[in-house]
Amino acid sequence: MSDHPAYPVGLRLAGRRVLVLGGGTVAQRRLPALLAAGAQVTLVAPAVTPSVQAMAEAGELRWERRGYRPGDVADAWYLLIATDDPAVNEAASAEAERLRVWSVRSDDAEAATAWTPATGRCDGVTVAVLTGRDPRRSAAVRDAVVEGLREGRIGAPRHRDRAPGVALVGGGPGDPDLITVRGRRLLAEADVVIADRLGPRDLLDELPPHVEVIDAAKIPYGRYMAQEAINAALVEHARAGRSVVRLKGGDPYVFGRGREEAQALAAAGIPVTVVPGVTSAVSVPGAAGVPVTHRGVAHEFTVVSGHLAPDDPRSLVDWPALAALRGTLVLLMAVERMGAIAETLIAHGRDPGTPTAVIQEGTTAAERRVDATLATAAARIAEAGVRPPAVIVVGDVVAVP
Repeated sequence: MSDHPAYPVGLRLAGRRVLVLGGGTVAQRRLPALLAAGAQVTLVAPAVTPSVQAMAEAGELRWERRGYRPGDVADAWYLLIATDDPAVNEAASAEAERLRVWSVRSDDAEAATAWTPATGRCDGVTVAVLTGRDPRRSAAVRDAVVEGLREGRIGAPRHRDRAPGVALVGGGPGDPDLITVRGRRLLAEADVVIADRLGPRDLLDELPPHVEVIDAAKIPYGRYMAQEAINAALVEHARAGRSVVRLKGGDPYVFGRGREEAQALAAAGIPVTVVPGVTSAVSVPGAAGVPVTHRGVAHEFTVVSGHLAPDDPRSLVDWPALAALRGTLVLLMAVERMGAIAETLIAHGRDPGTPTAVIQEGTTAAERRVDATLATAAARIAEAGVRPPAVIVVGDVVAVP
């Protein structure tokens, strides 16, 4: 064989006959990709592995329980030679050469007329890597590329088949590494990003210059972009044929008004994709060393919005019922109303000495934790100058060593 590089090509094997000689572990590894490609596989081998036998019994391939015979390669479009008999491999390879059938040999790559690349798939993209005689390097390069595509570190935006629409993406609690793989990939493909203040801001720095970023921050007592305006912006950009990501902190459906936006988009006939996120209600306490449940301590946890005071007529929270629970209370958006919340819980039976942790800007470089009791939490928040966003955990789990 010469030192010329292999010419890469994608074989379209759907409905075409592929012959596999040998039913061992090599065939077992290669068969799923051939079947996924729609090939009509004929496998010739006296014996096969249990996994290969299961494929045959399921009707995915035809298994002929015998050894190779001259003439088997006829009418095949592609040949995989994977027996442990060198003489059989050489004979089948010679037959394929005469019939001009591309063949792969597991025992001798140099004698083959085709090589199997290290392949991986991500969101409709097939990555195939050939490095000649170094299959481990091929696999390492493949893994790096696929991982980059999945995480959005390698930009591969769609052009021909990309449909406009909106993705409601949960960005996680703040650390950019805690966004989901799918969320990061959609963010990398976006034309427009409408972002909340609580979304992972560092991810916005990774966006290409052409991406339009719209600040939809609802900062308490600061600038406010009305929800109606956010809905209108989502519809406007999607109707203009753009790929839009609505980047939110945490999870879109956990106090994120994501369902309201999905309803508005559906009413406008805009396709919507919801990408769940890691909610701060669980991840922020966990990252700060507080488990929301713990064996022998708490068998339940309740996530509560504290954006309205307990005596506000608009509040939907049954505070007396919460006070009677023995489990963990996780309070979101409760920093400025912690005094009234604590008084209400104590008045309805919650122990004022219940351990309480206040975690500001959890999972980010600015994270800090303030410990108190339920009775002293409001005062400690004021003394420490804690500002939103912060997660407050009330329960014995806070004191778990």
